[in-house]
Amino acid sequence: MTVDRTLLQERLISIVRRFPQRRILVIGDSVADQFVYGAISRVSREAPVFILRHEQTETVPGGAANCALNLASLGARVSLVSVAGDDEAGQALVEKLNAAGVDCRGVLTSPALRTTTKVRILAGQLHSTRQQVIRIDYEGEALNDPELVERLHDRILEHTQTADAVIISDYNYGVASAEMVLFTRDAAVARKIPVLADSRFQLSNFAGFTSATPNQDEVEQLLGREFHQLDDLETASEELRERLGYRALLVTRGSHGMILLEDGVAAVHLDAVGGREPVDVTGAGDTVMAAYTLALASDSSFPDAARLAGLQSCGSRSRRGCAGC
Repeated sequence: MTVDRTLLQERLISIVRRFPQRRILVIGDSVADQFVYGAISRVSREAPVFILRHEQTETVPGGAANCALNLASLGARVSLVSVAGDDEAGQALVEKLNAAGVDCRGVLTSPALRTTTKVRILAGQLHSTRQQVIRIDYEGEALNDPELVERLHDRILEHTQTADAVIISDYNYGVASAEMVLFTRDAAVARKIPVLADSRFQLSNFAGFTSATPNQDEVEQLLGREFHQLDDLETASEELRERLGYRALLVTRGSHGMILLEDGVAAVHLDAVGGREPVDVTGAGDTVMAAYTLALASDSSFPDAARLAGLQSCGSRSRRGCAGC
C-alpha cells in the first residue's frame, strides 16, 4: 500500500466521521416504490401470460424520500420537505421514513393529493431470482394549491436555518417548480451553505447552484446530442457547468464511473467501484447524491466527495442501484 493511498484513506475516513454531526435538508418529489413479488405458477387460459402466485408486497421510499433515507443510513440528521397524499401509500412512506429517523415534519399530506406510486412486478420460478417484468405508475396530481405551496415555503425557511446543506430532488411531479427552485436556492445562498440539484428533466432551471449529479443520458438529453467519445462528453459537460454557474458538476456514467468537472481544475475521472453489472438501477442516483452532498457538508473537497459517493453506491449494487448511474 502506497503512502499516497494511505493518506487518501485517512482523509476520507476523517470526512465520514463528521457525517453524524451534519444536518441535511432534502426538498422534492417523494415516491412510494412498491415491489410486488410473485412465483410463476402456470400460463393463463385467458391470454398468453403467466399467472403469478403472490408472495409479498413491499413499499419503500423513492425519489426525494429515498435520498433522505440514504442520508439517514449514512448517519446524517435529515429533514424532508415534500408532499404526499392522505392515502395508504403516503402513510406507508411516512412510516418508513420516521422509522429510519428522518424528520418528516415538512412532509405535508392532503386528501386532495394522491401519492405518486410506482408498482414493480417481480416474477420468477419458485427457487429462482425474481426479475422485474412490468411497472405500473400512479402519478400524483399537479401541486397547484397556493396554501400548500406557502406552507412548503415556511417549512423550507424553517429547516434551512439549521441545515449544513440542501438538496432539491426533482422527479418532475410538481414540488420542484421553477419558483420553488429559486426560493430554495436563495434561502441556501443567504446562509452560505451548499445547495445541490438532482433533476431528471429540467436541470437547466437549476442555475446558480453549488453542484449537480446528472447521469450521462440526462446530459445528452439536455444538450440534445449523444457523446460517443469521452473527450467530447468532458468538453460538453464543462461547458454545461459554466453555463449553469456551478462550482462543480459530477456526471455519472454507470459502470464507466464518473467525471467531475470543477471550476478552474482539470477534470477528474473516477472508475466505478465493485462489480460491473447492477441487478436494477432503481435509486442509484439518490445514493450518489446523498453521499456526495453529505461529504461536501462535512468540509470535503469536490474530488473526495465524488470518491465517497462512488464507494457508497458500490454498496448499492442490488435492486436499489449501482455505482455512478
